[in-house]
Order: sequence, then C-alpha cells, then structure tokens
Amino acid sequence: MEAHYKKLEQMYLKANIQAKLFPSTTIKIEEKTATVTINIKQNYHHALNAVHGSVYFKLLDDACYFAVQSIVMDVFLLTTSFNLNLVRPVQNGLLKAVGKVRFTSKNIFTAEGVLYNEQGKEIAFGTGNFAKSKVALNEEIGYV
Repeated sequence: MEAHYKKLEQMYLKANIQAKLFPSTTIKIEEKTATVTINIKQNYHHALNAVHGSVYFKLLDDACYFAVQSIVMDVFLLTTSFNLNLVRPVQNGLLKAVGKVRFTSKNIFTAEGVLYNEQGKEIAFGTGNFAKSKVALNEEIGYV
C-alpha cells in the first residue's frame, strides 16, 4: 500500500494546478486518510485581505479525495458533490486539511474533512462524495 500512496502523492504534486498555483502544498496519504498543507500567500486573498473560499474548498476536496483514492487502487475518482462550511477567516500561516473516509460502497464513496489554521483552530469543514471513473490509474495521468 505504501507504493500506492507514494504514487498518489506524486500524481497530486505534479499536477499543473499544484505546480503553477499552489507550489507550497504538501500531501501525506495513509489508509483512508489524507493530509494536505499549504503556506498562505497574499495571492490567495480576496478584497477583504483573507483567504478566498475557493482555497478552502480546494484543500478540503483534495484531502477528502485522496483519503478515498487511498483505498481505490484501479481507477481515478471523480468528485460528484462537495458540501463546504466556512467557520472563520484566515489571513496567513499554515493551513492543514485532514480528510477521512466515512462511507464506502461498490462505486460511491463519502469522505469528510476539517481545515485547521496554524493554531489548530477549525476554520472550515466539509463532506464530499466521490465516484469511480473509467480512467485507469496509470503513468499517463502521473501515477508513477
């Protein structure tokens, strides 16, 4: 399983969006769990000088997605829905999203995640649903 987790981590980090927009992101994948961290930059801020909600979504979706992908070894997953709850704003520091698998069936999976600020306070939480695609996990999509 460790080899699977490492391949997923590399696939995540090499994706264009990570390399170009979120280069300081890290990820750690374990069985049914994934942790994504990022150092906040001002280019993630909206007009009120706090992190835009889309960054909250991305971190939580990524953590939940890879928590589920940790137990799906044959195909790429797709996010089918995600419910996001913003609790408090954050302006700087390290953010950490922790995703955990909550429910599994043959083709549909649910994970929940919590986003923490640098002081360990919860700033957002969410629940996502994921489905199997028809795309195999392989080198063409960065699973190496």
